Amino acid sequence: MVSRQQAGAAAADQAPAGRRSRAPRQPAATLPVARVAVEISLPNLDRPFDYLVPDTLADVAVPGCRVRVRFAGRLTGGYLLERAAGSEHEGKLGYLERVVSPEPVLTPEIAGLARAVADRYGGTLADVLRLAVPPRHAAAESRQARDPSEGEARPVTLASAGAQADQPWDRYEAGPSFLTALADGRSPRAVWSALPGAEWPDEIALAVAAVAASGRGAVIVVPDARDLERLDAALAGRLGQGRHVVLSAGLGPAERYRRWLSAARGEVTVVAGTRSAAFAPVQRLGLVVLWDEGDDLHAEPRAPYPHAREVLAIRAHRVQAGALIGGFARTAEAALLLSGGWARALAASRAVVRQAAPNVLPAGDDPELARDEAARSARLPSLALRTARDALASGPVLVQVPRQGYLAAVACERCRAQSRCQCGGPAELPGPAAALRCGWCGADLGRRCTRCGHDGLRALVTGAGRTAEELTRAFRGVPVLTSGGAAVLARVGAEPSIVVATPGAEPVAAAGYSAAVLLDGWALLGRATLRAAEEALRRWMNAAALVRGSASGGTVVVVADQGVPAVQALLRWDPATFADRELASRAELRFPPAARMAALTGTEDSVRTLLESATLPAGAEVLGPVPGGEQDSELIRYLVRVPRSAGADLAAALHAGQAARTARKEAGQLRVQLDPAALV
Repeated sequence: MVSRQQAGAAAADQAPAGRRSRAPRQPAATLPVARVAVEISLPNLDRPFDYLVPDTLADVAVPGCRVRVRFAGRLTGGYLLERAAGSEHEGKLGYLERVVSPEPVLTPEIAGLARAVADRYGGTLADVLRLAVPPRHAAAESRQARDPSEGEARPVTLASAGAQADQPWDRYEAGPSFLTALADGRSPRAVWSALPGAEWPDEIALAVAAVAASGRGAVIVVPDARDLERLDAALAGRLGQGRHVVLSAGLGPAERYRRWLSAARGEVTVVAGTRSAAFAPVQRLGLVVLWDEGDDLHAEPRAPYPHAREVLAIRAHRVQAGALIGGFARTAEAALLLSGGWARALAASRAVVRQAAPNVLPAGDDPELARDEAARSARLPSLALRTARDALASGPVLVQVPRQGYLAAVACERCRAQSRCQCGGPAELPGPAAALRCGWCGADLGRRCTRCGHDGLRALVTGAGRTAEELTRAFRGVPVLTSGGAAVLARVGAEPSIVVATPGAEPVAAAGYSAAVLLDGWALLGRATLRAAEEALRRWMNAAALVRGSASGGTVVVVADQGVPAVQALLRWDPATFADRELASRAELRFPPAARMAALTGTEDSVRTLLESATLPAGAEVLGPVPGGEQDSELIRYLVRVPRSAGADLAAALHAGQAARTARKEAGQLRVQLDPAALV
């Protein structure tokens, strides 16, 4: 293990004056000490290290700035967390090698948040800071800071935001009081069940305007760039130009860093973005907002794999800010926030919901079965075709298909055996005249069945491309548009058309869709995951929310078994009851979020060594092993389950186990995830 003395004792190299340190003019005992978070992701080195601040860097080595230090003989980056008069380390300390920039990019609030997130997920501070602070861009940093009082910005009040003339929050039972609390400087926390329709960006913007009226800031996180574009327009309309910035991956490093700095310098107090924006350095934070909290895009795919919902909840708790977490659907995690008293429900009355929600019909109900005996098994039952044909007279029709491509899975026409590749992946047909290929490795496959030798194929899973082809033949003369994959439509007009879209790629219609057909419900409900029903309901409700309300004649047809609880929740437009039921079921089975669970994935030796060396909390259950990856047979996975009260102890134990393993320099792949989105 590298000690603090070894890390900081190396001599400084020569460098240009003003950036690198020179030999100090006074004794080391009189020099101030800098505590530095070194950018090293090794668990056994996950702590601050002390360095001396030479007199040549005394003015620029400010808390929060980027520095360079000698660590184990190598020049390494880091962040100066704080300066102190002395150090607890009794050995010899090294000196700060260089101040990269005097810009304080790491605020004390974000540093504390990063440490809390790392502790919750059993990760390292360096990994979280890599997510929280974007890479430096010198040109953007050299720009002169703008005075927040200059330019087009103007003080925001609820009246200037148009709240009195147009108040969409009046539709919610506690909506006006929620806005009033924010405007008065209080910090209400709510789990929001948004009414269907296209008003949610404006509703968020109005809540942000309320908190801005109290002189505080806000952070808003949405799943993707399409939602961010709509929210950006709504914020500009309610707040005025120059009051907020948008952070997205498509901006480029220079522009993204420039906007991030404008928040860190206090030039703007409202930041909207995708999951990394949860760490945006907004000053005087008064509100955090998470839209569509069940979307898997909110889960960070990089270590330590935090979820934006948990990051924002931790942040709101630490700084006593308000919170607005919601969407059209609701997850079991949101239901847990309500049951524990951390937040209150923010929803409309049933009468208002019935007016705003479309009329939802199951394709296989009893009256329809009497008319069409194949309605239960047909992919495009007659009810769906009739509804679409009637709705085309008044506007566009949305058709949601769970899978992309043409035929996502095929089988032998004679023996009905599914066609697979040698790697085990399913065979797929990219187009009507294309050759079969593997859906995993992409290898070209022959059409001849390996079991019976027949070369005929039948479709098992139909994608959006084949669906659009079928609808083009069924509705001649009607434009059929597709949205999904690399070609996602943002908006469609009000003229009659059929839009075939995959979940999450549904474009917004100018005046709302007149109808929607939700196909292949079995494909969503039958997925091998704990969240299959919850995710199916979320995708259905997000699509159905784009349809006009029942008062305007909007209709949705769902092709799924109406006896399934998720389908019943859609028919009643009641995500709250479904989420409560889901939470109760998971509590009975001791699954997240009712319990804390860690997934340990890696080679057998690495996982078993970690389990043997880690001091797990009392009562911890070790489940497994199971295969750790579809395409890597050498990986296995164990699950470790503890009560929620022991979650912090589990994270600390796994962190300590990884630290010991790293200190011993053990080989082997290993990944530790706490509360993973998928358990299998």
